[in-house]
Formats: sequence, C-alpha cells, structure tokens
Amino acid sequence: MLEKLFKLKEKNTTVKTEIIAGTTTFLAMAYILFVNPDILSATGMSFQSVFLATAISSGIASIIMGLLANYPVALAPGMGVNALFAFTVCGPIGVFGLSWQAGLAAVFVSGIVFLLISVTGIRKLIINSIPKNMKLAIGAGIGFFIAFIGFKNAGIIVASEATFVALGNLKDPTVLLAVFGLLITLILLTKKIKAAVFWGLVITAVIGVGMGLMGMGAGLPTLPTSIISFDFEMPTLMAFTSGFSELFQSPAVIVIIFSFLFVDFFDTAGTLVAVGNDIGLVNEKGEMENIERALLADSVGTIVGATLGTSTVTSFVESGSGVAAGGRTGLTACVTGLLFFLSIFFSPLLSVVTSAITAPALITVGILMVQQVRDIEWTDVAVAAAAFVTMIMMVLTYSISDGIAIGFIIYTIGCIGSGKYKDVQPIVWILDLIFIIYFISK
Repeated sequence: MLEKLFKLKEKNTTVKTEIIAGTTTFLAMAYILFVNPDILSATGMSFQSVFLATAISSGIASIIMGLLANYPVALAPGMGVNALFAFTVCGPIGVFGLSWQAGLAAVFVSGIVFLLISVTGIRKLIINSIPKNMKLAIGAGIGFFIAFIGFKNAGIIVASEATFVALGNLKDPTVLLAVFGLLITLILLTKKIKAAVFWGLVITAVIGVGMGLMGMGAGLPTLPTSIISFDFEMPTLMAFTSGFSELFQSPAVIVIIFSFLFVDFFDTAGTLVAVGNDIGLVNEKGEMENIERALLADSVGTIVGATLGTSTVTSFVESGSGVAAGGRTGLTACVTGLLFFLSIFFSPLLSVVTSAITAPALITVGILMVQQVRDIEWTDVAVAAAAFVTMIMMVLTYSISDGIAIGFIIYTIGCIGSGKYKDVQPIVWILDLIFIIYFISK
C-alpha cells in the first residue's frame, strides 16, 4: 500500500528512511508548538487552544501534502505571518486593532482565495509578476521583524524615551537565560546539528527550570504539574465566524487579506521550489511536478487552521532537514503529521516554556530568514532602495504590511526614475494603487 501511494522504489527510498526523515522534520519544526501559542496569545487568544490548533492543523495539512502531492514537505502555522496576525492585524498594539476573531476570519478568507488561485492557474501569473528581489526582501524583512520581537520579548532590547530602544538589563536572570539560549542555539547551528532550534529550546528550558528551582529570580520557568493532558477545550474553534462583520467593516480589509495571502503565497512557493530542487522535482523550465496539488494542500491547511484557531498554515522550510535525512516522498510528511497529532497529549509541558525560552528560537529563525538578502541585486540602486526600505520599515513601523506596501511603492518609483518603468508588471501597478489608497485612508 505504501509503495502504491508514495512510489518509494521510484524515488529510491525506503519506509525506514522516510520514517527517520519525517521524525527529523518534526524535531526541526517542533518549536512552532511552543512559539506560535506564545505569539498569538498576545491578542488574547487561549494559549492552550492555540497549541491544540497548531498541532492539529499541522498534522492535517502535512498528511494532506503527503497524500495529495507526494512531497516530503510538512506544514504548520508560519513564522512571520503569525507575527503579522498578532502584532499588526490584531491586538491592542496592532496597526489595524482587530479582534482575534476578525483576524481568523481574514486568514480564512485568504485561504479560500489561495484555494481559488491554486486551482485556476492564476498562481503562475502572480508569481511571474512580482519582482524576484521584492520576494527576497520581504522574506528577509520578516526575518528582521521576528528577530526584533525575540529580542524585545527576552528583555535584551527595551524601550527608551531618549533613544527609542536600548539594551536591557543583562543582569536580570530571565535576560541571561535568553542570551544563554541564543548562544547555545547558534552553537548547535554552526555544528550543523539537526533540529538545532528545537534542541536549543529544550536545553534552554532545562537550564531555566534549574535556575528557577535554585530561586535565582522571578519569571523563570517552573516544572509542569503533569506531563500528559486530555484537556481538549478549544474556545478558538469556529470562532472566525463571529469575526466576519468586524473584518468587512474595516476600511483596510483588502490590505489585511492581501497581506496574509501574499506572505503565505510566496513563502510557500519559495519553500516548495527550494525542497523541489533538492529532490529533483523541478524541470528545465523551472516548473515543478504536482505543484498545483502542493499549493492546494497548503491552502486547505490555512482554511483548516483558521477553523481551528490559528494563523496561516504554510509549507515549512525546515522540511529541508528531513530531505537531508533522506526523505523523498509524501510518507515523510505523513510521519511528521502523525507526530504533530501525538503532541496534543503533552500540552502540560508548555508551562515550562516562557518568553525567555522562545525568544532564542525567534531570533534564530530570523537569522535564517535574513540570509535571503545575499541574492538581492544590491548593485541596482532602484532594487537596493526598495529592498532596504521594505526591510527596515517592517521593523521601524512594527508592521509587516506597511513595510511591504512602502517597499512596493519605492520599487515602482525607482523603476520610473531609472527608465525601467516598462519592467513594472500590470499587477504591481494595481498593488501600488491599493497601497496608496490604504495609506490615504489611514
């Protein structure tokens, strides 16, 4: 049955290899079980409910990817887009200030739109119209933004009336724990340890519990009262249905939905192409086999995630760790999905995970995402200006969508100034118009 489903012999792999690869991918991605609830709970969402939504949606989406597209790619609520949800779209500090219910409604709608795009072929038109350098700048900018959130949550960076931001109190035990965790994680990465982010998080948690038991300060993690839980209460389940009215009353509804769609769309495309290149799924024309099925699985994952109560579910670049371990088929993704299902019984362990522990993971993921800047054409002033503004404005405005919008406008102006206005695709002109209307209406 497995041979028929996944074509193991054709892909030159075995069940054992695929199981090992799936487990490796899960360990590389497992930090999302801790980090995603930590980020989304800033909007007032139930930490436990988001944990369950994260685990279940990741399990469902990964298995759909494996069965439908036969890709060794696992999915989970994406880093970056969850920050967009929690710190730009929703919450008291968000630019748009929507309730988390309305935010989930926006995610649901973006999933439906993504589904339609995936089955109609519009995907190719959009991908070909957005400049490659802008895709890279957006990915890197989100990396900077995530890292900034990590530094802030850890207390390494604090607010300052004189200089806006300043270095925090490095003598504080929780800050020291975060710094230690970051150093450990970076060492594991440089040693090319598989699942370095996850193991760095685990080691930091163990050290933090030890510090707490020794009474070294408040705010340190404590031992969980139990290990296994059967608490499956999910107040976020179907909560998006109550947010439609608020969402569509917002003057920025188009920008909000587009922001979710855009980040997910190109994050997914980049991941699938990266993994596809590694395992020979990309032909000479740059086209991938079963790409429509893969995008369909991704869009269904987003719809399922919004229904359960989490931000956009997307393909994870950490799937590359499973490919490196020998994963070649969808069986790898299915194994990862099953492990996500098993994780729902171990939610009590989350009491150990504090902001000081998740911060190193956020900063490290940011470091990995920022590496995309190396492929930007910095010698082209118009490109360099747009890329730089996109990245820095995400951090300085504390808004991913504002950074994207300003960056696109700068890109178009740069092309006009350099006489390359014919290079600007019609879709980009339309996006610029939407962004300008958005800024005027703010």
